[in-house]
Amino acid sequence: MLATLCATAPVLAQDVSLMDGMSPREGVNPVVAAGTYAKPAPWKIGFSIWGFGNTWMIQMAQEAEFAASQNPKIQKFLVTNADSNPTKQIADIEDLVAQGIDALVIAPVSLTAVSPAIEKVTAAGIPVVIHSTAVDTDKYTVELQGDPIHFGKVMGDFLVQQLNGKGRIWVLRGQAGVSEDQLRYDGLVEALKGTDITISSEQHGDWSYDKGKQVCEALALSDPTPDGIWSSGAAMSHACIEVFQDLGLPLPPITGEGNNGFFGVWKAANATSMAAVFPPEQGAAAVRAAVALLEGRPLHHRYVGRPAPILQDRRDSFYRPDLNDNLWFPTGLPEAKLQEIFKK
Repeated sequence: MLATLCATAPVLAQDVSLMDGMSPREGVNPVVAAGTYAKPAPWKIGFSIWGFGNTWMIQMAQEAEFAASQNPKIQKFLVTNADSNPTKQIADIEDLVAQGIDALVIAPVSLTAVSPAIEKVTAAGIPVVIHSTAVDTDKYTVELQGDPIHFGKVMGDFLVQQLNGKGRIWVLRGQAGVSEDQLRYDGLVEALKGTDITISSEQHGDWSYDKGKQVCEALALSDPTPDGIWSSGAAMSHACIEVFQDLGLPLPPITGEGNNGFFGVWKAANATSMAAVFPPEQGAAAVRAAVALLEGRPLHHRYVGRPAPILQDRRDSFYRPDLNDNLWFPTGLPEAKLQEIFKK
């Protein structure tokens, strides 16, 4: 009797697992009803991303392509690269639709520019899965996003703990004008509430190694001996550690990100650090969401990822000295694929 009941029980949206750390977003969050987009396999899925501007985006696409290659129901997985150009991404979307895609998976290049194109695809009855970057419309099928406020806050919480709630810190932000930068910073502000920690210097390093190094070198002259450093990205953290080493200065606690290159310098310098996590597996999770919709399974409209940070006690279980600096953690790629893509 129990076996019969289990076999006939309806699949619920919460039963569909997309990625570790990814869960339905709180608040108003309707469910896409079972069967809404059900379609017999094989399927053709379009995958549009805003560009390969950094190693994280490259790995995100690789994770998505691997996930698609492992599903025999996906006959074609069509990848397009917008080269950071909204006009090109709109043209890419139109071309994918013309090729008869059964679902569209997209990391939008712009908060606003591609929204009308996304709305048009949704209105045509094609399921649209948004991931990694946001849009200013809710007329899509499913959205998967990281939580930049959580990302910035776990970094801030680490410094609050390390400094016992008091001291001066540098703040190395990302790219000015980008929502991800502002929201990560908002998370830091939330973490510092009620403490005696002050921001003595604040600069934008553009999430870049070169710009981050310039900023850290300048700050080391103008505002020496900070008690801690809040850095919004791995490349800037990497650069800052090297600046302190080059100048022979004691390195204060510094935040980092889940990147193999950063983990190497973190370990070599014996730095007091941690890594906030923004998994590139989001690309694969978005492919899984598209498959679930085409299989007729129910999903929530919005999902959010808030994975736990990687602290020093777990660092060495992720760090791969045999692989190159471009690997991001956590990853859903198997060992053979990691060796193929990231071997030194």
